[in-house]
Amino acid sequence: MSQLIEVKVPDIGDFDAVPVIELFVKVGDTIAVDDAIATLESDKATMDVPSSAAGVVKEVLVGIGDKVAEGTVLIKIEA
Repeated sequence: MSQLIEVKVPDIGDFDAVPVIELFVKVGDTIAVDDAIATLESDKATMDVPSSAAGVVKEVLVGIGDKVAEGTVLIKIEA
């Protein structure tokens, strides 16, 4: 039986509205643990958000330009 796993923004420090500047996944993609999901841009740095789970992407909940914070759900994966 498969389950949906929410992949969230990890601890990104003292930022609460960091824009998504790049997305690396789309619905239907198969990803592994630590594959990059998105790139976020803080004041003067960019960071790739790795996947915390492996599976097939069922839903992408953010888009380019969306502002995210720690705990924001980025994607849902079917494990």
